[in-house]
Amino acid sequence: MSDKLQALETALDAFSTVPSLEEMPRRTLADKGIDGPTAAHVIEEVHTPFNLAYLTFTTGSSAFQNIVGVVHSEISGRCAVARTLFEKLGSGPHAKMLVTYPPLANVFAADALRDCGVEWNFLRRSSRDALIVQACQEQPKIILGESSFLRASLEQATKMGLKDEMPKGAILLTAGTPLDQELLPVADGYGYSVHDLYGCQEFGWLTLDGVPLRDDITLAPSPRGDGYREFVVGGLPMGDSFVISKTGHVCNPEGKIITYRRERTYPEYEVVVLATTAHAANTVEKASRTILRIKGRVVKVARDIQTNAPATKLALVPGVPANEVEDFEPIVIEGPVATKLFDDIVQAQTDLQKSAKTDPAWIKGR
Repeated sequence: MSDKLQALETALDAFSTVPSLEEMPRRTLADKGIDGPTAAHVIEEVHTPFNLAYLTFTTGSSAFQNIVGVVHSEISGRCAVARTLFEKLGSGPHAKMLVTYPPLANVFAADALRDCGVEWNFLRRSSRDALIVQACQEQPKIILGESSFLRASLEQATKMGLKDEMPKGAILLTAGTPLDQELLPVADGYGYSVHDLYGCQEFGWLTLDGVPLRDDITLAPSPRGDGYREFVVGGLPMGDSFVISKTGHVCNPEGKIITYRRERTYPEYEVVVLATTAHAANTVEKASRTILRIKGRVVKVARDIQTNAPATKLALVPGVPANEVEDFEPIVIEGPVATKLFDDIVQAQTDLQKSAKTDPAWIKGR
């Protein structure tokens, strides 16, 4: 090796501000708060951009499990939802929560759970036996999991003569699939309360027992019929329609959104941005592509979009040719409250554009 090359290598090792692989920051499963086993995944390291708070995946209930990105500007909203949720549960500070499926913690965001002082952990193995053992040993205040799995586990504990060793007065927080109503009498036999939590990886938790947990939720008319409403979060449609009932949710008569009677919306709505608080239409166009890629929602920008508007204005339109939908008037959603989630993602795009790429491999020299 020449002296010049040796000197360059020495200077590179001593003064370079560009990290080696060993020096790169790492976001582990423990950092994300989901360091528990599942039989449905393989652990894979990826390069995650700094503009995302973390990566997660959809549940796969309606398609493949697809990548979801959560931007930093969403985290404060998820923290606020978590505070509201645990206040409604009345679980008290530093409550212990046993999570049966680690990705459910991603719907909260680890920062949200830490903000609420919740102590959470996971099954050592994803099985009913593991749930019974840990519930008896650790005595959690809250058990979070899919309702049929919880029902089967309680029934098994009873058959095994372990009912008296299970936690006293636990809260069963059901999520991930529509509520199995057969859980209710089984839980009642244990003296447990049951709560139905609805949400998704893309947008976080949205309702508890049919009551919204966010201020930016809109119930729009649904193609499913008069008895249904399309669920819209921050201006972005979920693709889910629910029965709205005056008699209320089975877990809370005050909850009018019957989340265990979900139907997929057809035709699904697309979003057209009519007005934005952003200074440039190009910023909204980039944010719209981001929403498609990390949230799976189709957002288009009107050719005559109004920029620098006092509030965002979005229109929901069916994602099919106009001749297939008779006499449809676009559903207009106006901010700032009702479009908060959309605005958060636009803000994330704005923030990204203010910072240059830091990897020199992407910087083109002259």
